[in-house]
Amino acid sequence: MLKIKDLSMGSSRVSVEGVVVSKSEPRNVKTKMGEDAQVADCVIEDDSGKIVMSLWNNQIEQVNEGDQVRVENGYVTSFRSELRLNVGRYGKLFVNGNAV
Repeated sequence: MLKIKDLSMGSSRVSVEGVVVSKSEPRNVKTKMGEDAQVADCVIEDDSGKIVMSLWNNQIEQVNEGDQVRVENGYVTSFRSELRLNVGRYGKLFVNGNAV
């Protein structure tokens, strides 16, 4: 398990956990494949720092402020000069110990 401060651009296969401190309203987007999707951003925090995490479609309603989340096999990108944690297609998201 990594600490948020140890994440860097391009990191892959990362496992991180933290508490959700904020969550944005969902917005509608078009994916690279041209499909409609919803995405929301949440900020997770541990004792070393904070990072923005993208939530897609059904993940959005499963995650709320104050929840303990764990991402396994996630990856880190940069969007608008801000590091972002992504669950991705091969990763797993756990909320309060339960897989989403």
